[in-house]
Formats: sequence, structure tokens, C-alpha cells
Amino acid sequence: MNSVLRTSGLGLFTDLYELTMAQAYDAEGMHETAVFELFFRSLPPGRNFAVAAGIWDALAYLESVHFTDEDADYLRRQGLFSDEFIRRLQDFRFQGHVFAVPEGTVVFPNEPLVQVVAPMIQAQLVETFLLNQVHFQTVIASKAARIVLAAQGRTVVDFGARRAHGLDAALKAARASYLVGADGTSLVEAGKLFDIPVFGTMAHSYVQAHDNERSALAAFARRYPGTTLLVDTYDTLQGVGRVIELAARLGSDFHVGAIRLDSGDLEVLAREARRMLDQAGLAQVKIFASSELDERAISRFVESDVPIDGFGVGTHLVVSEDAPSLDMAYKLVEYAGRGRIKLSTSKALYPGRKQVFRVVEDGRMQRDIIGRWGARAEGSGLLVPMLQGGKRLAGQEEDLRAAREYAIEQLRRLPPPLAALEAAQPAYPVHVSDAIRHDFESLKESMQAM
Repeated sequence: MNSVLRTSGLGLFTDLYELTMAQAYDAEGMHETAVFELFFRSLPPGRNFAVAAGIWDALAYLESVHFTDEDADYLRRQGLFSDEFIRRLQDFRFQGHVFAVPEGTVVFPNEPLVQVVAPMIQAQLVETFLLNQVHFQTVIASKAARIVLAAQGRTVVDFGARRAHGLDAALKAARASYLVGADGTSLVEAGKLFDIPVFGTMAHSYVQAHDNERSALAAFARRYPGTTLLVDTYDTLQGVGRVIELAARLGSDFHVGAIRLDSGDLEVLAREARRMLDQAGLAQVKIFASSELDERAISRFVESDVPIDGFGVGTHLVVSEDAPSLDMAYKLVEYAGRGRIKLSTSKALYPGRKQVFRVVEDGRMQRDIIGRWGARAEGSGLLVPMLQGGKRLAGQEEDLRAAREYAIEQLRRLPPPLAALEAAQPAYPVHVSDAIRHDFESLKESMQAM
């Protein structure tokens, strides 16, 4: 199992109010089946879609979450919980059912990504972890998908670990990027954990540590013949010239694969570097660029035919700088067989278990319909069974390469306006069925009459 988070139990990875509510539910005998759905309400400005990720970590957690003796001792010291309730927590195991969209599914606002069907206390206590993992990885996968689409087949590598918000974030970002089509990561631990390609060049410090740039480049090329050489430590074009000199000296023993540009006007430098390399008979040497890149910069380079063959993307990817969050929620939609609603301003909630039906025509997504669970509608249902009785179903094991193929195919099915970097007009159509709207209005009338 490729789970990054190794902390034992994880029962306490929950907000305090989940535990206080759970104790209240327990005291009131509220143990009937609840249905919670995890979704996001809207897309960030300029975004046309999101890509669901983090589902596997949610499943791994649900299969193993429990409260340790140390957790129980901590809760006793808080003075909020009875000994009887703490003993119940020590026996806690998730035994519910989970339905979710497969990892890498393109999704839209108000569509359930994860649906938890379990006794009330079990379904309530897992809220925080599920949101934590699905939210972050969906944000990063969505950002990475835009970058990959902008690159139009050129190499994309995650360079973000040193700017990520912690160890778990760095690892999950590497995996989420690879899921949607990035070629790999610079982070070796992620390469090991997830069996994804690792990429690396050299740092400016290596060049600085040598007496001169010429000797540094020669030494590194001798050690790693097919490497990428960093050429902008002192003067970029002079650095390109050093690589050309090195090729002349080594002759048939010269196997350097690329040069890397990491500063300055990348368009101007890439064009001149390409001219110099081609003039020297080094057309096989590629140009790799980094330095504060995002999808918009990459798109400009690609659309202007700038001769850059690959991109290392760091900060803007790993923190999704322009859109670092989604308005994601985990809400009760059914309890004890009855639909539940929420009427808060701008946060109204449709009742009951739902399915998302997607209509695809001629290989392109056309529209989605959010309908009642078990109802018939055109298109194919996106939510599939993942856990039954707290145990993962056959066929739902982690397989990153299969999920990657699925995610890339999902992106290919986007209508061209949705794959663009600007907001599509109109937005992708997501319809709520008449039956669900009727259920909402009926419940609203009954609640307002109380």
C-alpha cells in the first residue's frame, strides 16, 4: 500500500466537535445509518474543472482508523468525555460502505466525490481526515492538469518539494501531478514510494564549488554522461558556449541530454541557446527550463514556439498559488432513511443519496446529471462502490499507472473550451434532476412549517 501517512491509529485526526457530537449522538441513541457526501460548491475563478484525487488515502484510512490507548488517555485528560464513551472509542472501527468517483475523475461543482454510508457516529468521526486528504490532492491534481494541458506534450516535472507545506504535502503533490500526466518528480522519496520516475540536474552550488564553470560542467558530464547541465550560474549564453566546447573536446563521448535554464528572459535565452546548439551540430541536446513557471507562462512559450522541450514546475504547482483551495464540504444528506437539507444562505444542500450521471458523445463530455441514487438517467454513473463493511472491494486496490491512464483519458474527453486556461462560456452543464429538486422543496416546506 502506497500510503504516506504512517502515524498509528489516526483516531485523533479529527476536529474536537466531531468527538463531542459523537458522544451526544451516543447518549441520545442515534446509531441509525447516515449518508454523508463530500463535494465542492464552486470552482476558483478561471477554472473549468477539477480532478478528484486523494480517494485512495481516504480508503486506506477508513480501513485502519482506530483509537490507541494513548489516545484514550489524552481524551480522559480533557475532562469532556465519559469513561464509557472513551471505551466505545477504543472499540471503534469503521464498518460502513463507501462509494466514490475513481481517482483521476474530472469533476464539477456540487457533484459528490465521496459518499459515506455508515452508522451516524462512524460517518461523523471521519469527516476531517477525508476532507484533509481529498481536498489537498484534488487541488494539486487540478492545478497539475492545467499545467500538463498547457505543455501540450512537452515534459513536465514536479520540482515543488522544497516549497511544499510539509512532508505529506510534498509527497502527495508528486503523486497527484503524476496522476494527471506529469512525467515525474525531483523528490526521490516520492519516486520510491509511488514508483514514479525521478528527474534531476545539478545545482548552482556545484558550479560555484569548482574553480570555474568549465571544469564543473566537464566533471559532472564525465560522472553522469546523459545528464542535464545547468548553464546560468554566471552568464547563461557563456554557459551554453562551455557546453559546446565540452562537446567538441569529448567528440563521440559527449552524451549530454539537455541544458537547463533557470533565470533571466527564458524565451530570449532559449531561442539563442537553440541557435547556438544547432549551429554547433548539437540538435540532440534539449532545453529544459525552470524558474517560477506556471501554466500561463508555459502556454505562452508553447504558443510562441519557444524551443523549450521540458519544464520543471515548483512553487506554483505545489501550493496551487493562484487557487490554493476549493470550497469543499462533507455534509449529511440522509439519516435514518430520510433526506436531510441545509438552508443556509449560499450553502443550500440537496437531500438524499445521489449519483452523478455523465453523458459522453463522440468521445467528449457533454453534460452531467445529479440524480437520486438508484434512479435511471442517461449517461453512466460516476460513483462506484469502493468499501463494503469497512473493507476495500476487489478491484479497488491502488494502481497509480492505471489511474494515470484513466485520468489522461478523462482530460482528453474535455470539450476544448474546458481545457483552455480561461473560463469557458458557458460553463460545463451540471443539471440537478427534477426529482431531487422536488425532494428539496418538499423538505424545505416541512422544515419552515415546524
